[in-house]
Amino acid sequence: MRDIAFVVYPDYSMMALAVVMAFEVANSVADEPPYELHFVSETGGKIRTSCGMMLESVPFTERPFHSLFVGGAITPKPSTPGLLAYMEGALKRHRRIAAISTGVFVLAEAGLLDGRQATTHWMHAPTLQAQYPAVKLDQERIYTTDGPIWTTAGGAAGLDLSLAMIEDDLGAEVARTVARELVIYHRRTGAQPQISTLLKLAPKSDRIQAALTYARDNLHKPLTVPELAEAAHLSPRQFSRAFQAETGQSPAKAVETLRVEGARNLMEQSRHPIDVVARQTGFSDRDHMRRAFVRAFGQPPQALRRLARLEAPHFAEASAAMV
Repeated sequence: MRDIAFVVYPDYSMMALAVVMAFEVANSVADEPPYELHFVSETGGKIRTSCGMMLESVPFTERPFHSLFVGGAITPKPSTPGLLAYMEGALKRHRRIAAISTGVFVLAEAGLLDGRQATTHWMHAPTLQAQYPAVKLDQERIYTTDGPIWTTAGGAAGLDLSLAMIEDDLGAEVARTVARELVIYHRRTGAQPQISTLLKLAPKSDRIQAALTYARDNLHKPLTVPELAEAAHLSPRQFSRAFQAETGQSPAKAVETLRVEGARNLMEQSRHPIDVVARQTGFSDRDHMRRAFVRAFGQPPQALRRLARLEAPHFAEASAAMV
């Protein structure tokens, strides 16, 4: 049995508790429940969360846990002396420590992230870096692992982190079963960016949004301007002008960005050879895809695949022969 504790405090964000569901489902699908869940706080008793719901907790003790989760408030705020004292000795007591969203500020304030890689929600990343320059912040990633410390960007990324933990504990098949129970399409690797290409482009009209959605769903095609214009129900000239005005990019540049994003997902989540990934995402060949990856990420596809394997050892063993 693995004891997992969730550190809670006043105004604790309910979104940070979404990860609880992953471990609860893991208990329901395993032959024997592998996790026991606990809620701990400085004072014990009822803790008022950000939405006003009261959460029952027990007081901090020296009890060791297999994993300790620290969630955050909607906006970060200084920790109480009692919370800091509890966290300062956490690495000696617990096997794993995880921070969700602004919970990373608690770990940083306690000195647990000095010299370590971490991430947090993109809205709060500049503040974290300014307040705690010793943290090796990677604000692009949805979650990170550095030794026993895991951090995540918050929101839905907390579920990706919890699924990675479950895979680490119980194997890939259990993690996939939990993802299916939670109606999650797939588990994203930590290296994936916090904001998708479609969100970054932020088209203002339904017509340009329709063209981008069509492009994302048909990356294996050439995706010419006339083809995209037809999806938007505009003439090619009208489409090109409207696309540039709404997204700040040319259609060709936006399509390449979507291809790179799709190829990266396939590289990290499948065992397909690089040539197959390039073909399925519309690149003319692997060299074309490599150049696009270097422009976008500063690294070739093979380097990102190796990074994904380091984060998911079960996937690594299955796909090692495919590169």
